[in-house]
Amino acid sequence: MTSRDSLSFPQSAAGDVDRVSTPGLGTEDQCSAQSDVAPRFCSGYEAIKHGNDCGMSPAKRKPTSLSTKSQTCSSPARDDFTKKKKIAAIHRALRTEPVDVLTLRQLCISRGGLLQDDLRKEAWAKLLFVDVNKIPSKPDIETLHGHADYNQVVLDVNRSLKRFPPGMETEVRLGLQDQLTDVIMWVLVSHPELHYYQGYHDICVTFLLVVGEDLTFALMDKLSVNHFRDFMDQNMNKTNHMLNYLYPIVGRASPQLQEFMIRSEVGTIFSLSWLITWYGHVLSEFPHIVRLYDFFIACHPLMPIYLAAAIVLYRESEVLATDCEMCMVHSLLSKIPLDLPLEQLITQAGDLYVQYPPDVLESEARMHYEIAQQKYEDNRKVVAAHRALNNSRGTRNANGLLVKLTVWSLTAALSAAVLAVFRSTPQWEWLWRS
Repeated sequence: MTSRDSLSFPQSAAGDVDRVSTPGLGTEDQCSAQSDVAPRFCSGYEAIKHGNDCGMSPAKRKPTSLSTKSQTCSSPARDDFTKKKKIAAIHRALRTEPVDVLTLRQLCISRGGLLQDDLRKEAWAKLLFVDVNKIPSKPDIETLHGHADYNQVVLDVNRSLKRFPPGMETEVRLGLQDQLTDVIMWVLVSHPELHYYQGYHDICVTFLLVVGEDLTFALMDKLSVNHFRDFMDQNMNKTNHMLNYLYPIVGRASPQLQEFMIRSEVGTIFSLSWLITWYGHVLSEFPHIVRLYDFFIACHPLMPIYLAAAIVLYRESEVLATDCEMCMVHSLLSKIPLDLPLEQLITQAGDLYVQYPPDVLESEARMHYEIAQQKYEDNRKVVAAHRALNNSRGTRNANGLLVKLTVWSLTAALSAAVLAVFRSTPQWEWLWRS
């Protein structure tokens, strides 16, 4: 089992992260290859974390604005030339002995990510320190099917039709769904301490479609005890704590937007599926999903939350123009637009991470968690009092309070049981629209 620390960026003896340029690219070509991702990513993420981003310190930099279009010049011929040079750089990083992991991470972050699935198949394994020659054998069918979560996994996999390419032959799809079920059970059987959650299959199917069954297991085996570990507890308290970083990030960039969202009592549940599926459940274009997987694999486990903040900030004018009501704001934010400028948002997420790293936001995130818990308790008591009063009168008029209690309970005391109950209850269906 690999610890989370083993996925951190390598550092020099002096404690500063080594600066790495893209092999084979001159300064001008590097910035062209990265375009909207900007020269601040030239040295990989850990260099940015320490302020070594091409001479600009975090204190002097403001998060990139998404309100204007990129000024980068581009043409089909130049883009094709740059793509070829980046592919060559990826190949060189992979062929270096030992593999140049820091450069691979920088290439994952920069514009377009790893570009091709054949490169992802090799690079993802290297980035997660997977030895493709030492993948263990899959357990027997009886062991896989005997796991307590098997039936739930089968139900989720059977509902995952939209995650497979349109036009795929039914026989091929059914074979992949069987592999998907086996991969999930393989991980769970290998790690009895892990608990399956709805959305895990959305991540596994992405890897399966790119790298195949055995390597998907090996990658998920590593990620499940690192990036996804907090999602796989018996309850989702740690997942909820991760979600509570959203408001501090948004608030640092736009206090007005944060105040509006707090006043609307929208909570963070609209972004839950973004986080726990690495956006696989909410993005419709497969190339966009794997592009984000390049980014997330190369970065801190909280980077999906920084991307969520970037999306919310990108839609700031829409949010502020909406009625300051929980249902209205939730309905707006839970539907991700199809035309999001993904590369710009990746840039924004990176800028937010550099400006406001997790350790800076820890106490504020904890405060939001405690506020959410208190609101949950207050609303629970009010609803209980209304129920008692209504029962004595033979009336039922606490629906509005129940809706608020639902959102705050999901925000403050998220658990697998709560999610299962409300996902199966028609009147709460609006909470899960995406």
